[in-house]
Amino acid sequence: MIIQGFKRFISCLMLGGFLVLVTTSSDAAEWSGVVSTEGRYFFEEGDFGQKQSEFALAAEPEFYHRWQDSDWSIVFKPFFRWDSLDDERTHADIRELMVRYVGNDWELKVGVSKVFWGVAESQHLVDVINQTDFVENIDGEDKLGQQMLTLSTEQGFGYLELFLLPGFRERTFADEGGRFRFPLTIDEDNPIYADEDGKQHLDAAIRWSRWIGDWDIGLSHFSGTSREPLFVVNSSNPLQPTLRPLYVTIDQTALDVQATKGAWLWKLEAMTRSGFSEDRYWAAVGGLEYTFFGITDSGADLGMIVEYQHDSRDNLPGGFEQHDVAVAGFRLAMNDIQSTEALLVYSQGEGQRFLNLEASRRLGDDWKVILEARLFSVDNEQNPFESQLYPFRNDDYISLTFERYF
Repeated sequence: MIIQGFKRFISCLMLGGFLVLVTTSSDAAEWSGVVSTEGRYFFEEGDFGQKQSEFALAAEPEFYHRWQDSDWSIVFKPFFRWDSLDDERTHADIRELMVRYVGNDWELKVGVSKVFWGVAESQHLVDVINQTDFVENIDGEDKLGQQMLTLSTEQGFGYLELFLLPGFRERTFADEGGRFRFPLTIDEDNPIYADEDGKQHLDAAIRWSRWIGDWDIGLSHFSGTSREPLFVVNSSNPLQPTLRPLYVTIDQTALDVQATKGAWLWKLEAMTRSGFSEDRYWAAVGGLEYTFFGITDSGADLGMIVEYQHDSRDNLPGGFEQHDVAVAGFRLAMNDIQSTEALLVYSQGEGQRFLNLEASRRLGDDWKVILEARLFSVDNEQNPFESQLYPFRNDDYISLTFERYF
């Protein structure tokens, strides 16, 4: 896996060099990006004897070029991470490789890119275009690049986006030596697809969004292969059963709404989906955020977050029981020269609790330090399928990352 990761990263760099050569006006070409070093310490040894310390290096350069006197531009953003503990976390990806044309009131994009939908803090139900890069971080915020053709237009009725999505990306999972493992080994080499076209199935999506007064409203529909896998137990070897990812074809209709009322933010994400079972199900996450502005002489802001998650299913992917989750947290923005920020979120469901801390601060003009901590708690350790957090109950950790921007 390490060798494959380096090969892919070298291929990305070669492609980036080719892009530089073919651009005709070097004064319009820009290179930027970030390199980082990360250290993570886990408070306990893993269920399978995984080590408690982990070290990683990452690079994400970005190349942008806009042709002079033209409406055409291109962006190229490769990504590579080397990890000391998890061979699967040592990986490379093309996050973006997108050619863009901007017309008078419409825009065309072709290539590999990332798209984000959603307004909630604790869960992004409506965000279905890109596959989650689960080995990068378990918070679901990091995504793999997705091949797409996108046509968008801004009209009086709102902003309309049309997506064609060829080529499916399978979800990544931790290696045997990595943290955040499931109770059984996941056989990523032998996934199952419900559709006979497999990963070549052509997916499609449409989204309409518009600001109406204080309200930001989005309506979307996705039809294609679910980015979220189910799992099938493979017991051909009774002494060492494995889990095979099962990717079903779904239809998802979703709504995301955010209302800004002075210091209040009201948020809702809701969706209904078919394909996971015989019956269509629905899920929603909603809540509010209230900000106290200028709580210090320096002008710091403190936000209070409350959200609630519900899913109509009795069981979730992986066979875990579904429990509603209540979320509460604080967001601190110091509004200082160093852009000091912190987010603390606590969530609780039946028999499970999760605490997440993220804080960051700039160091000078080019450096940034990021502190992250995650703590998991499960009451009933006798039943592995009682809680989604059960596989991670011994994966409490704290991490420190230094980023260098150029």
